[in-house]
Amino acid sequence: MGGFFDKVVELFSTPEYIDSLLHGFWLTIQISYFAILIGILLGTIIALIDTAKPSKWLVIPKFICRIYTTIIRGTPMALQLFIMFFIIFAIKGFPSIITAIIAFGLNSAAYTAEVIRGGILSVDIGQTEAGMALGLSRRTIFFKIVAPQAIKNIIPALGNEIITVIKETAIVSMVGMYDLNMAAKDIGSGQNMASYIVPMFVAALFYLVTIYLITFIVKQVEKSLRKSDLRAEE
Repeated sequence: MGGFFDKVVELFSTPEYIDSLLHGFWLTIQISYFAILIGILLGTIIALIDTAKPSKWLVIPKFICRIYTTIIRGTPMALQLFIMFFIIFAIKGFPSIITAIIAFGLNSAAYTAEVIRGGILSVDIGQTEAGMALGLSRRTIFFKIVAPQAIKNIIPALGNEIITVIKETAIVSMVGMYDLNMAAKDIGSGQNMASYIVPMFVAALFYLVTIYLITFIVKQVEKSLRKSDLRAEE
């Protein structure tokens, strides 16, 4: 046990190892952040199209959105990443980080769309009908009545999706990108460390701390929303 902790101390006291981990961690954060942004933006658009009132103008967009979510949710993330890297963006000199962001962003959008769609549909239809009875426009009903309640319902699931994206980025090492996972492998294969246990353990700590922070933030947002509900009732 002492040897294990000695190796942990050695890892944290060796600038080369720390630099490698921080470099990999920074890549993980970059991919996750921009992929989540794409996922939320595109997922919101898909959810709004999918839950919009039936119209001849939306027949094709609705069909495309449903096909998209079905394909993305029905195929492995690793396969989608390979297709992006070795087929769609197999262009010499094309930034690998951009390819990874697009791959994870498109994947996240499909799941986020379902989360948002579920949140919108969870709002009692009676409230929409009441708004229409009062003469409110559909736009006003959505933004003033439906959306605020839907947001409260989707926060927990959206938080889980963000966490999933961060953890899934570990597979970018499969296409040669130097993320946190690859940094740990690199350190573990070195002559000085010569063991994967310690660097993998430290990499896991990086992920755990990041996930904990996100979980904490999501819970604080939930508490804030609950407090606003209580104040509104009073």
